[in-house]
Amino acid sequence: MTSQTESADLKTALTHAASLLAVNPQLAEEQALEILKVYSDSPSARHIQAAALRLQGKGDRALAIITPVAELHNEDLNVRHEYALCLAANSRVDEAIEILQDVVRQDPRHASAWRSLGDYLNAIGDEQGSRDAFNKHIEVSTRHPELITAAEHLYKKQLPKAEQLTREVLKKDPVDIIAIRMLAAIAVELGRWDDAINLLERCLELAPEFHLARQNLAVALSRRQRLDEALTEIGKLLIAEPNNPNYRLLKGSFLVRKGDHEPALKLYEEFLRNYPRQSGAHMNYGHTLKTVGRLDESISEYRTAIALRPQTGEAYFSLANLKTFRFTDEDIAAMQAQIDEEGGDPDDQSHLLFALGKAMEDRKQYDESFDYYARGNALRSQHHRYNPKINVFDTVRQIKTLDAAFFEERKGWGSDAPDPIFIVGLPRAGSTLLEQILASHSQVEGTSELPDIIAISRRLGKPSRKNPASDYPEVLKTLTADDARKLGEGYIESTRVQRHGPPFFIDKMPNNFKHIGLIHLMLPNAKIIDARRHPMAAGFSCFKQLFANGQTYTYKLEDVAHYYRDYVALMDHWDQVLPNRVHRVRYENMVADSEKEIRKLLDYCGLEFEEQCLRFYETERAIRTPSAEQVRQPVYKEGLDQWRNYEAHLDPLKKALGPLLERYPIE
Repeated sequence: MTSQTESADLKTALTHAASLLAVNPQLAEEQALEILKVYSDSPSARHIQAAALRLQGKGDRALAIITPVAELHNEDLNVRHEYALCLAANSRVDEAIEILQDVVRQDPRHASAWRSLGDYLNAIGDEQGSRDAFNKHIEVSTRHPELITAAEHLYKKQLPKAEQLTREVLKKDPVDIIAIRMLAAIAVELGRWDDAINLLERCLELAPEFHLARQNLAVALSRRQRLDEALTEIGKLLIAEPNNPNYRLLKGSFLVRKGDHEPALKLYEEFLRNYPRQSGAHMNYGHTLKTVGRLDESISEYRTAIALRPQTGEAYFSLANLKTFRFTDEDIAAMQAQIDEEGGDPDDQSHLLFALGKAMEDRKQYDESFDYYARGNALRSQHHRYNPKINVFDTVRQIKTLDAAFFEERKGWGSDAPDPIFIVGLPRAGSTLLEQILASHSQVEGTSELPDIIAISRRLGKPSRKNPASDYPEVLKTLTADDARKLGEGYIESTRVQRHGPPFFIDKMPNNFKHIGLIHLMLPNAKIIDARRHPMAAGFSCFKQLFANGQTYTYKLEDVAHYYRDYVALMDHWDQVLPNRVHRVRYENMVADSEKEIRKLLDYCGLEFEEQCLRFYETERAIRTPSAEQVRQPVYKEGLDQWRNYEAHLDPLKKALGPLLERYPIE
C-alpha cells in the first residue's frame, strides 16, 4: 500500500469518525480507536477520541487525551478549541476562556470558537462579553453583511428596521438559515410565537445541526407552554453538547415552568458547582428555592448574586419581593450607590428603584418610598409603552360583539370538561390567596398563571405584520360548535403538562377577565372567580409592584385607574349577559370573615368543605407569584389600607377613577 493510499484511507476514516460525533459519540470513539491501531500518531484521531469522550460525559479522560495533543500541535486551532472544551468540561472555565480568546485572536473567523466563547462568558456572568462573542459568531457565519446590521437593530429593539433588512436578504437567498433564524428572533420579540416556531422548524429542516436555531426553538416552544417538546429539543442539544452551560440553564428554567422543581433544583446545584461565579444562575436558583418555600436559602442565593454582580437590580428586587424581608442600612446604601442618574442598564435600574421603594416603605418613610416607586415606573414606561385607548377600544369590542344573543345562540357549545377553575381580575387583588385556599382542597391543584387562554385568543385573532390589531373577538362569531369543542379540548390537553393528579386545577392568569366570553364558549362547565379589591388599594398595589412582564398599564397612576374602570365595565357586562356565571370575592370581605367567604367559594366550585382550606397557610406547595410568602401566613388585615400611607401622592389615581369611587366609596 502506497503512502498516498494510506493518506487517502486515513482521511476517509477520520471524516467518517468525525461525522459520528453528533449522532453517536460512543461509536465515534470506537472508530477513533480503530484508526489509532493503524495510525497511532494521528493527532486528528486523538482529537476525535477526546471529543467523543467529552460528549459522553467523560470529561476527565477526554482532557487527559487532548492535553498532550494540544501541547504538541499548538498551532492547530481546532485542537486548541477542543482542548478548551475539555477544560470547561472539567470545571476549568477560566482557562478555557483564555484559550478561546487566543484562538479567535489568531483566527477572527473561527465561528465555532466565537460561539463557545459566548457560552462560557455567559456562564461566568460576563453578559456583554458573551453578547459580543455571539455577535461575532453571527458575523463570521453569514454570507450577508446586512444581517450584522439587522442583529444590531434587533438588540436595540428597532424591530421594523431589523425585519426589513432580514426580509431583503431572504428575497435574494430564501434558504439562508442565519436570516431565517433572525426573522424568527424578530417574531419572538413581537410575541408571534407560532410564526417563530414555524421559521425555526424550517431552519432545522435545512440544517439539523444548527444548534442556535434549536435552542431558540426550545425557548419558543416553552413560551407556548409546549414544555415537553421544549425539553425534548434541549435534550437533543445536551446530547450533542452535554456540558454547554446555556443549555443546562435553559433546561432548569423549563423544569421550573413545568412545576418539576426538585430536578430543577438538582440541576442548578450541579451547575453552580461548575460555574460558581454565574450571578444569573444563583438568582434562578434563588427563585426556585423561594417557590418551594426554602426562604433562608433563597435569600442566601440572592445575596450571592449581588456579591458577584453588585448592579444586579433583579436580585435586590427579588429580596424586596419576598414581602417579609427587610433591608439593612448597608443594603440600602449599596442600592443607592448603584443608581445611575445618567445611564446604566434600564432593567437593573428600575429593579433597584422598586427595591428601594419597598425598603423605604418598610421604614415608614412614605414620601421617599413613593419617589422611588414613581422613578422606577417612569423609567419602566420609557421602555415598555402602553396605550390606554387600545384597552378602551378592545373592551368596547368585547361588549359589542359578545352580547346576550351571541351566547343564547351558542348554548351548549364547547367541551363539557369541568376541570378548570379560573381566577381572574387585577393582580394584587387576592388571587394568590384564593388559589392557596382552593389548592389546599384534596380535589384541586394550583398551577399558577397559565398563558394558554391568551395564546388561544391570539391564535384565533391571527394578528399579522399588516394587521396587528387582530380579528379577535369578532372572529368568535365565525366558529362552529365543533370548533368551540375542539378549543376546549385543546386547552385541557395543553395544560395537562402542568397537572399532577387532582381532578380540578386552577388557572389564575389575571388578564383572563378579558376572555370570559371565550372561556364560556369553549368550557361552559369551568368555574370562574373574580378576585376584586378596592380600586384605591388595588390601583396603588399595582403601581408599586414591578411585574416580570406584561401589565404595562401599571407604570402610571392614571393608566391603572382607567384599566380598573375598563375591567369593571367588562365584568359588569359578563354579569349581565351570563348571569351567575362568575363568582366574585371581595378581598376586604375575605379578610373580615374568612370562613364565611371560603365556604361560599367552595360551594360555588361544587366542592365539599374541607377543614384544611381554613388552614391554607399550612399547605406546602410551590408558589411563584409575589404574594408567595404572604399566603403562607394566616389572613392579616394590615395590608388593607396600606395605600392611605401614600394618599397625599394619589390624587391622579382618585381623579382618574372618577365615578367608580361612588360605587366603592373611601370610608
